[in-house]
Amino acid sequence: MQSFVRRHTVGVSGVVSALALAVVVAAVRGVIPASALPTYDPLVSVIPSLNALISATAIVTIALGWRAARNRDFTRHRALMGTSTLLFAGFLAFYLYRLTVHGTTEFGGPDAVYQFLYLPILTVHMALAMVCIPLVVYALVLASTHAVTELPGTPHARVGRVAASLWMVSFFLGIVVYLLLYVVY
Repeated sequence: MQSFVRRHTVGVSGVVSALALAVVVAAVRGVIPASALPTYDPLVSVIPSLNALISATAIVTIALGWRAARNRDFTRHRALMGTSTLLFAGFLAFYLYRLTVHGTTEFGGPDAVYQFLYLPILTVHMALAMVCIPLVVYALVLASTHAVTELPGTPHARVGRVAASLWMVSFFLGIVVYLLLYVVY
């Protein structure tokens, strides 16, 4: 199986990314019925704060992982990027669960802030998150199917740098969205 994935990293990454994005789009569009999931209100109410904490932690683990790679500490790099991936998976699971059982949160601030600050930040955050998924998946597939000594012959480092940069910005903007929705307004 690993040899198949290794030979078809782009295709496998594309399929996994498409499936992940399809689940997100299905949740956003309300295709997944709320009745399909149990609702636990105490969890639903803390998910926005929990996801902001997860995002902040992921920014740190991505930055430390990037630094480890620059220092050629690939064991630490792998562990930190794996942790970042698990944090993202947890974030996404919590986000999709809350979105499915609760729906979106209305912006409570002034219309000018909504139109000229909140919406542009939210749009860029969402666009980066969607772009990051295939880049991160591709970097992970390359890393999981190649020995560390083989990775310099692949696009892993180049794609990883772009993915990590965009991933951190997306997480940061997600925190800004959280602050605008739940703290400032």
